[in-house]
Amino acid sequence: MSTQPSPAAGAASAALRMPWVPVVDVVLVVVFAALGRASHDADNPVVGALATAWPFLVGLAGGWALVRWRSGRWPLDVGAGVTTWVCTLVLGMVLRTLTGQGTHWSFILVAASVLAVFLVGWRWLAHRLARGRPVAA
Repeated sequence: MSTQPSPAAGAASAALRMPWVPVVDVVLVVVFAALGRASHDADNPVVGALATAWPFLVGLAGGWALVRWRSGRWPLDVGAGVTTWVCTLVLGMVLRTLTGQGTHWSFILVAASVLAVFLVGWRWLAHRLARGRPVAA
């Protein structure tokens, strides 16, 4: 039996290091915003996605800062990902409210769900793969 990590485990382990985690988080928040904008009629999809993303990107930065301040470490694991997700969602919604953007309850539920899968789910999957555990189908 080989003691070499699988290619998936190696890639997952590399993804859980700086600077990849913040890059993945930012990309996923922008993808969330772009997917949301694509479901609505937008004049300029790029500008629309960035207009939707910026409050959540500020919230993401706040979540990263909070985890770093409270624990002295970066939010690389699943538990810290939960804190990052909550900050992203709450601060994003507060900023949307303060700037006159919509915060309908259905949008809050969709944003909470998608951001949870994106910000917590990828960490869980990467940690699972890094440990060499199969992911159930």
